[in-house]
Amino acid sequence: MSAATGTGVRSPEFWHDPRFPQLESRRSCRQNSCYRPHTHDRFAVGLIDEGTSEFAGRSASPVRLEPRDVILIPAGHVHSCNPVSGDWVYQMMLFDPEWLRVRAWAHDAAFDGAIQVHRDSDAYRLFAEVNAALFEGPRDLDGLERSLRRAFAGLGTASVRHEDPVGESALAETLRPVLDVLAEQSEDPRLGDLATAVGMSRYQLIRAVKRATGLTPIAWRNNARVMRARAMLRGGEPITSVAHALGFADQSHFHRVFRAHVATTPGAYIR
Repeated sequence: MSAATGTGVRSPEFWHDPRFPQLESRRSCRQNSCYRPHTHDRFAVGLIDEGTSEFAGRSASPVRLEPRDVILIPAGHVHSCNPVSGDWVYQMMLFDPEWLRVRAWAHDAAFDGAIQVHRDSDAYRLFAEVNAALFEGPRDLDGLERSLRRAFAGLGTASVRHEDPVGESALAETLRPVLDVLAEQSEDPRLGDLATAVGMSRYQLIRAVKRATGLTPIAWRNNARVMRARAMLRGGEPITSVAHALGFADQSHFHRVFRAHVATTPGAYIR
């Protein structure tokens, strides 16, 4: 299929290139596993190719996504997106937000803005063409950046169909020591100890983390470990080593958590 009408792949495909570590991408298949709420540590541009899906963020009601919608998701914003029924095909590119920050052509939403849903055929086409080129094989990186500049410029005239509210940033900063421990400590931390460190009860901490991040402490921890796992796998570390380093009980446990967040296995992610 052409870039403008869908990917046509039979299983999820991932693109990453050590020459361009600031970007990774995926193309989905027609029968997608469902995602649980999660975040990315990168700015995401999602493209809906075929079928309809429901996007859930912080809004009270989910948003229906349709073919040619373009979704902008800043790093750290909790969301999930799952098919309404039948086949659903999408693409997603993930950009290092600091790499985008120094480029004047990058979209403002890449930084501290809300999640945005755009419906614009031209913007969709430009990003789809960039992504198709990635999967075609080695290419000139300067040319890739020029294509990305044109695609982001197209968003400047695209209408915003939906904006999802942002979380409580001040509360998130208060909880930063807790969130860092949850993300970085290999052993499972005791919530009671974390709560005491920020002057809260265990139940106050659970509610506060949910308000600040959109996830419970355990869900936040698993999400953070999966983001670290993706980076380690892209760097060439063996799956068994990644599972051990991140404190998973065993490789099967790592496989289950990774698949719930990425909708594919660690092996397929690096294939």
